[in-house]
Amino acid sequence: MESYLEAAQQIAREAGALLVTFFHRRIGYNLKGDFDLVTEADLASEKLVMERLQARFPSHAIVAEESGGRESVSEYRWYIDPLDGTTNFAHGFPVFCVSMGLERSGQMIAGVIYDPLREEMFSAERGAGAWLNNRRLHVSRAACLKDALAATGFPNRKRHKSINVHFYHQMAMATHGVRRAGSAALDLAYVAAGRLDLFWEFGLRPWDMAAGLLMVEEAGGRCTDMLGAPHSLLTAPHLLADNSLVHEETLRLFRDIFEGRYAVPLPEVKTAV
Repeated sequence: MESYLEAAQQIAREAGALLVTFFHRRIGYNLKGDFDLVTEADLASEKLVMERLQARFPSHAIVAEESGGRESVSEYRWYIDPLDGTTNFAHGFPVFCVSMGLERSGQMIAGVIYDPLREEMFSAERGAGAWLNNRRLHVSRAACLKDALAATGFPNRKRHKSINVHFYHQMAMATHGVRRAGSAALDLAYVAAGRLDLFWEFGLRPWDMAAGLLMVEEAGGRCTDMLGAPHSLLTAPHLLADNSLVHEETLRLFRDIFEGRYAVPLPEVKTAV
């Protein structure tokens, strides 16, 4: 398994270096549908990653954001996000990464999330822990929501139908604050690193979270859906990942919000005077 993790790290570094060259050029973007952005960098990074994986592991299946990937009868499947944080990237906002997760027979066994601007390589291996460069990672020790820093995201697709604004408001009132940086993969890596205490989001795709889920678990955290059920990479409608200490309290708050009970009412909008 070590060869898989090492290969993923090498490929992610190479893809990250390519992304940085595009980032400094401030390239343009195109739209996938009404809101989803795709750049030349997304496509070039995915092409590089897929070519490297196919050369090293020709029998492995690949699930990739832009091209769809490659099917295979192999028990091994890679989930690839060649540029997580495309909207940030396209606007010159320096928060983006390369994410690669490897699944064997339905179980995640290795993953990397690489932030090329900060040269931070987050990695995890089933049963061997999570790491940032050469430092072992462990989730935070925040024991309650009032001491927690949270993160979330909002979809580009059908954003007018997203109910997450209700969760955002309640969590902002219950915690030290909520961050919305625009990269789910990095948010999950930050939970594993103890920089964030919890992360939640609706409607993520498998490549957004495959590596990050393993990272959080290997760092001592917990991942379920937002109602506390076991999380499924392919079918779960939402995700809660945290340090495990705030998990039950967060689930109680989420259940209240799902049922329309708000601890803090939404503020009334008034005209400024």
